Amino acid sequence: MTQAQIVGWAHSPFGKRPEPDTQTLMQGVTEDALTHAGLSPEDIDALFVGVYNNGFSPQDFQAALVAMGDERFAHTPATRYENACATGSAALHGALDFIESGRGRIALVVGAEKMSATSTPEVGDILLSASYYREEADIQGGFAGLFGRIAEQYFQRYGDHSRELAMIAAKNHANGVANPWAQMRKDIGVDFCATISERNPIVAGPLRRTDCSLISDGAAALIVADAETAAQMKRAIGFRARTQANDLMALSRRDVLEFRGASLAWRKALEVSGLTLDDLSLVETHDCFTIAEMLEYEAMGLAAPGEGYRVIREGITHKDGRLPVNPSGGLKSKGHPIGATGVSMHVMAAMQLMGEAGDMQIPEARLAGVFNMGGAAVTNYVSILERMK
Repeated sequence: MTQAQIVGWAHSPFGKRPEPDTQTLMQGVTEDALTHAGLSPEDIDALFVGVYNNGFSPQDFQAALVAMGDERFAHTPATRYENACATGSAALHGALDFIESGRGRIALVVGAEKMSATSTPEVGDILLSASYYREEADIQGGFAGLFGRIAEQYFQRYGDHSRELAMIAAKNHANGVANPWAQMRKDIGVDFCATISERNPIVAGPLRRTDCSLISDGAAALIVADAETAAQMKRAIGFRARTQANDLMALSRRDVLEFRGASLAWRKALEVSGLTLDDLSLVETHDCFTIAEMLEYEAMGLAAPGEGYRVIREGITHKDGRLPVNPSGGLKSKGHPIGATGVSMHVMAAMQLMGEAGDMQIPEARLAGVFNMGGAAVTNYVSILERMK
């Protein structure tokens, strides 16, 4: 168990937000997180900022924008992190390393993205920069096209599991109804998700619109502190394990259906924590596309390769199943503002462990897993969280 603990958090609604930029989005959750933890800007020893950007805005140097929203942070050390769709988890790991090195007692992590002001084709191109551009720049449909290729390969090797992908989408949308911060709070059902229609067209390969996460704006924040400080706080969520594992970026140089980096990160986290999947109360996982969630079932060890479809068929990952996955609605329903996603997933897990998840609550949640990845399982982060008080 590591020493740094989560002691406060905040989360904005995700969706097409009226806030004009990441500065405004970050300002809102920063203020709310400080209030939640009972702290002031003067208590914060360092800021860790996760924003992907890469073309969503001409304004970069995002770490400095926190102080532009609140000048009390003008002289607080601030660093920006970027690690594709795992940007938020990268920022969190930076903050945890800072605390555990003894360089500070309390750190603020904030992740944000403003995507909706950018046209859909441009969003696809920007996100494709998280692939190996030298070989994959010509993929039609942007990042959805990349995962469309992955789904095609999966179906070629293991059979057509479009129906099971629709079941994953429907599960996450049903869960999202209970999430007040979710972008899409509507139970749309398996049949709608499984049927190609004008409202649910094919986007890339076999992936339909309902198989793809949403273009989102939003922000989330976490406050982490050393164990001594956390012991004096109202809330304290510890890390039984936190791991990161990478894989080669180019699809041409690996078997992408293995999600090898994800599997390694999960294996290391379970080994460090001394736990098995059966010990976990829930998992928040990175369902940027439904095929990703199915592959993640296999990577975490819920199913053998090619048998992830059995997990959703048997109801294992439903809210009332053996291991609820994405009770928040996941990226599919909650939304996926790139820099905010990893932070958001940890907020959702922390709320569950404190018994503060409202209608999303999993009864008697004790241990929560979080899996956040960047690219097509290129960089992979796993956290196993537990309530400390």
